[in-house]
Amino acid sequence: MRTILQINSSIYSANGQSSKLAALLVAKLRATSPEAELIVRDLGREPLPHLDAERFGAFLAKAEARTPAQHAAVRQSDALIEELQRADAIVLAAPMYNFGVASQLKAWFDHVARAGITFRYTAKGPVGLLAGKKAYVVTTRGGKYAGTGQDHETPFLRQFFGFLGITGLEFVYAEGLAMGEAPRSEALSDAREAIGRIAAEALVAA
Repeated sequence: MRTILQINSSIYSANGQSSKLAALLVAKLRATSPEAELIVRDLGREPLPHLDAERFGAFLAKAEARTPAQHAAVRQSDALIEELQRADAIVLAAPMYNFGVASQLKAWFDHVARAGITFRYTAKGPVGLLAGKKAYVVTTRGGKYAGTGQDHETPFLRQFFGFLGITGLEFVYAEGLAMGEAPRSEALSDAREAIGRIAAEALVAA
């Protein structure tokens, strides 16, 4: 792989457990591809503005009709999309907050989902324009939700990335982090083992 995009969405920035595990996965992936460029987008340290009417209008407006503020909004969105387009692999640190993704991650989604650029509408429905990329999702949770009806995060992430054409998602779960020291330690250890397996598979595929 030539370029890895790491996206941290923890409110604790690089100090969040999801960010630390994602960094470990990135380090192991780069060990299999030492020449790979790394782009880090930390949404906790540099949060994006949430979508509002003017910003959404900027995405829809013709360039010559945009206000200066709308031009700035589009430039910001374009920069985020360019990072995503360049990436061969995406490593997403996505802690679960209140049964879903962090609001700062949702804001990132709203900036990179642009009709005609990252997806397009057809007579048969939407088609993603970012096919061929691999995505790894590292998600941390205070409780245990994977495989239950309370896990709204996993299907949402699969649907969103699939909407952009990115269908090859792999998930690493670290659950029960708020359930006591022993479950926390075991969950983090299991997550590190899963990361090791993913890196080994990436080495075989390289």
